[in-house]
Amino acid sequence: MASKIKVDNITDQDNNAVISRCGSTHTVTAEVYKADTIKDTSDNTYLAKCGTAITLGGGSDTTTVPGAAVVTGNVTGANLISSGNVVKSNAYQASDGGSIISQSGTTITIGASGDTVSLASGASQSGFGRSGSVDWETTAKTGDFTASNGEGYFVNTSSGDITMTLPAGSAGAIVAAQDYNNTFDSNSLTIQAAGSNKINGGSGGGKIVLNTEGEGVTLVYVDDTIGWRSIEQSVFTDQSVTAEYIVATGGTITTCGDFKVHRFTGPGTFTVSAAGNACGSNQVDYLVVAGGGGGAGRDVSGGGGAGGFRTSNFWGLPSPTTSPLANPTGVVVSATGYPIAVGGGGGGATCQAGPGSPGSNSSALGITSTSGGGGTGFAGPNPAQPGGSGGGGGRCSPSKFGSGNTPPVSPPQGNPGGSGAPGSGNADGGGGGGGAGVAGSPGNPGTGNGGDGSFISPSFATPGEGTPGPVGSTRYFAGGGGGTQHRNQNPANPGDGGAGGGGEGAPSGPGPNGVTNTGGGGGASRGAPANGGSGGSGMVIIRYKFQN
Repeated sequence: MASKIKVDNITDQDNNAVISRCGSTHTVTAEVYKADTIKDTSDNTYLAKCGTAITLGGGSDTTTVPGAAVVTGNVTGANLISSGNVVKSNAYQASDGGSIISQSGTTITIGASGDTVSLASGASQSGFGRSGSVDWETTAKTGDFTASNGEGYFVNTSSGDITMTLPAGSAGAIVAAQDYNNTFDSNSLTIQAAGSNKINGGSGGGKIVLNTEGEGVTLVYVDDTIGWRSIEQSVFTDQSVTAEYIVATGGTITTCGDFKVHRFTGPGTFTVSAAGNACGSNQVDYLVVAGGGGGAGRDVSGGGGAGGFRTSNFWGLPSPTTSPLANPTGVVVSATGYPIAVGGGGGGATCQAGPGSPGSNSSALGITSTSGGGGTGFAGPNPAQPGGSGGGGGRCSPSKFGSGNTPPVSPPQGNPGGSGAPGSGNADGGGGGGGAGVAGSPGNPGTGNGGDGSFISPSFATPGEGTPGPVGSTRYFAGGGGGTQHRNQNPANPGDGGAGGGGEGAPSGPGPNGVTNTGGGGGASRGAPANGGSGGSGMVIIRYKFQN
């Protein structure tokens, strides 16, 4: 039999009780009790330490923490509360008592009111998805940008076109964009797919353009077949396309940056072999100037009116080098040949009473500019002629100036000529021919000047085309011809030709001609006999984007 030591009390060297017995109660009073393993009376381990790992309970034991108890720190183990690898609880809280996860019936809540629940960097989620809406960024975008999944953007294009590049597509990704202040019709929003992604099943890596005022779109990425699908948009049929550009021949062709310019000084054909598309180019800008009218003969006569001036500025050449008469819409072309007609200038009058001859019309791309009207002479029975711009009236024929913008178009193609002086003094003269930008001035007081024409950007015309004018760094076309005073007036004081090729009134003898290929009106003559000057021939210029 094993030896036994029986005592009821054990004390330390200071006579402090370590273990004491009182009836059936045993009390351990030492302040520190050290052991790596504690077992029950059946030799089962219920607390053990191995290195830095501490195990509570045995392999099949259940360890219970009382309801009011709090466990802190890092607690691990296979069987904390139940068997296997399952930890069961209806609520998990942070150390400050805030709810992390809670369950009520079949509803599970993550976080508490006011909390932010976020995924760690690099983590992903599945099964949650989105509700079909986006989180809107309320600071408007004013330049090119790349969108992020789950975000909507207000886009302000008031300063120019903007491109939004979509994120790489993944099933369920969602992006939205909306016109910020109704400017998409002036400056568009281009939505560019990333990589080889499609939009509405179109071309891989393509784009769509939103160019309707107030337009917006929401796109959801479906799969590689459809790509990004528009689910909320005023137009649901837009498909992404690869940018294509106009290819054409005809006339004298020059290149300026990303643009080609075709110039016609005579008849020809603008032949389009590829019509392009809206994402690249499918519209052209134009300048169509008709032939100017001839000036009146003899003296105290009216100058010839300028040929009609019509131009467009779809491609947005900046002010102030673009005419205020420019139509903001160009011409959408198709793959065909467009006949070009360039009008000649009208001849000057050969007698005192008869007006100068009108010029000829110019036309291109369905745009027609009307010839300038001829000026009329002293007390002539025939009025000055109407036209793109009207001819000037002769002395003693104050009401016989020619009307402009005939037939009427918008923006207007020209202006009326100036009226002749009603009196019969030598200093009284004929009116100036109308110009594209300004009407001809009357022949009283003094002599009528031809009205100034209008202008285009030097990116549209070369320095050798047109003439200089009041607006610097531009080229003028369609100026009116100047009128003249009586041959006995000294000094002669003839009327000036308008900027844009208008012939001045003659100081003596035949009237000067309008400048070739400007549509300028011919100047009136001064003398007996003497013929009025001929109008200048017209011109056609076509400009378009051929690359980006």
